[in-house]
Amino acid sequence: MANHLKDAVSPYLRQHADNPVEWYPWADEALARAKKENKPILLSVGYSACHWCHVMAHESFEDEATAAVMNRHFINIKVDREERPDIDSIYMAAVQAMTGHGGWPMTVFLTPDGKPFYGGTYYPPEDRHGLPAFTRILEAVAEAYRERPDEVAATATRLVTAVADKPVGDAGESSLTVELLDRAFQALTRDFDENHAGFGGAPKFPQPLVLDFLLRYHYRTSSARALEMVEKTLEAMYRGGMYDHLGGGFHRYSVDDAWQVPHFEKMLYDNALLARVYLHAFQITGKAQYRLVTEDILDYVLEEMTDPATSGFYSAQDADSEGEEGRYYIWTPDEIESVLGRESAEIFGRRYGVTQAGNFEGRNILHLTGEFSVEASAGVSADRARLLAERRKRVPPGTDTKILVSWNAMTQLALASAGVALDRPDYLAAAEANAAFLLDNLLDSGRLRHTVSVAEGFLEDYALLTESLLALHKATLTPRWLRQAMALGAAMVELFWDEDEGVFYDTPADAGQLFQRPRNFQDGAVPSGASVASLALLRLSRLADERSYWQTAGRALKGVSSFMGRYPLGFGLWLGALDFYLGPQQEVAVIGPAADDASRRLVAVVGRAFRPNTVLAGLDAGDSEGIASLPLFQGRGQTAGQPTAWVCRSFTCYPPVTAPVDLEQVLEL
Repeated sequence: MANHLKDAVSPYLRQHADNPVEWYPWADEALARAKKENKPILLSVGYSACHWCHVMAHESFEDEATAAVMNRHFINIKVDREERPDIDSIYMAAVQAMTGHGGWPMTVFLTPDGKPFYGGTYYPPEDRHGLPAFTRILEAVAEAYRERPDEVAATATRLVTAVADKPVGDAGESSLTVELLDRAFQALTRDFDENHAGFGGAPKFPQPLVLDFLLRYHYRTSSARALEMVEKTLEAMYRGGMYDHLGGGFHRYSVDDAWQVPHFEKMLYDNALLARVYLHAFQITGKAQYRLVTEDILDYVLEEMTDPATSGFYSAQDADSEGEEGRYYIWTPDEIESVLGRESAEIFGRRYGVTQAGNFEGRNILHLTGEFSVEASAGVSADRARLLAERRKRVPPGTDTKILVSWNAMTQLALASAGVALDRPDYLAAAEANAAFLLDNLLDSGRLRHTVSVAEGFLEDYALLTESLLALHKATLTPRWLRQAMALGAAMVELFWDEDEGVFYDTPADAGQLFQRPRNFQDGAVPSGASVASLALLRLSRLADERSYWQTAGRALKGVSSFMGRYPLGFGLWLGALDFYLGPQQEVAVIGPAADDASRRLVAVVGRAFRPNTVLAGLDAGDSEGIASLPLFQGRGQTAGQPTAWVCRSFTCYPPVTAPVDLEQVLEL
């Protein structure tokens, strides 16, 4: 019998629509019922690609007896963390305060007014591995709420106070200097895994924001060590089983410290961020293998993670298929031989580490053992294609078809950057189609939605879409993308910036209020909305000569300056924004029609190389509404009627150029 989730848009919520649990989505109806009946709320938060979410669902939420206990004592609310990052953020902070750790599935017990008083993550159906049975937890919490209401209320009050937002730093205490970048670099050097690359031990995450900061640091200082750490990590990640050597794209993380055994879910944001890191490594080093990986990732996204009807990008692919984690991706030697034949299977097996014993539950996760090169990969490309075709006959993992503005913008940014840098018009076309879809369908009267089912957009949506539209304009010169980026930047400051506190909040000031207004300032698997907003405002400030944006971003940076140097693993994009803030920055104005080949050749010069602090805007006299008045374009026209580039650096401008070779020379001065 369907519960209240049957009409949900989220695939994760629909997965629970037939549970015997009387699930509600997060909505006024559920909250009002909790107050009317004076029942505590059981809040369960997860996402569609989460393996342990599926385990707990099968063990407990599909169990009639467990569901009966839940329905008797609680109002049960199910939340997709990707659909509602605001809800996930504040209750995760509460769980971490209670238990010292967090994760998904997240299980939190709330008072009828939404205040947390007890919680954890996964609970087994019976006492196991030091964890109490879920039904014991349910009965104990229900009894405490019924018999000791004053104690529960006091606990909730203390917990809310403990996780209440406080200023992240004193803007007057710290100065923004190059020393902060140096300290962060030294800290990362100490944390680097010399044996297997990357940072920390198992489980090991890819850390693309940190790797990108190290590339910036190398560009700024010519540090060979910074580049070495990045290159070792990029090669180790690609070699390991965390990369899908047949279908392309990265799995979420490695459960071991050597990148061999992945957690098999694939997330859109990981692949968007990693594609940019490999692209930047290619731009810096010119090594063809980094281009190969970039294109493999983006081709995977376009083939398997793109909605052909809308040009939107899907959110994730599950870790499980046919009830087993990783089943879709693993092989026995006999399975490979049946497809390739004995001789080719032996060659393939040597390159990808295939053995009779296997490396995962008696089967093989493919991993690269031979040379990390384009030539070596080409030698087995036909065999990979044949195995991929065979794999596609298997039952595939489920795909979460949710289209999130923030994650789509990250992917759009990767495609736009790669499109111009690699001369891939198909990538640019995909980025532009995606931008048009988002703006035409998820933007109304200047306000973004987070996704079709969530009416309010979050800071991450505005910030990341602003960044991606600036990159798209930089790659194509299309005026619409610049106009819209400027409008979103202005809305972002109005809706999310608190001038009195000097911080960005994650939700608009006029949004429906939770027990506190969320504010996350740390970068994690995805960048924080605040760090992206700061970087976007710095770029807009240079393009539009908007001094207030520079000051706002500076205040935000100062607020986290005491953390950046000490904890760089949690502030990767903040460090990138600081690098931009410290300069030098470079502004390029291209005067000429966007469709003119000569204009595009000038754009290609700027986009081919890794120049992270260079911004570009183009003025097409045929479509200049809203941008022709920008100071960047004032007094600047074409030379001899040809598309012309004007370059300024650190408030010094150079003579205009029309030839790509001359532009290259000016950019390198």
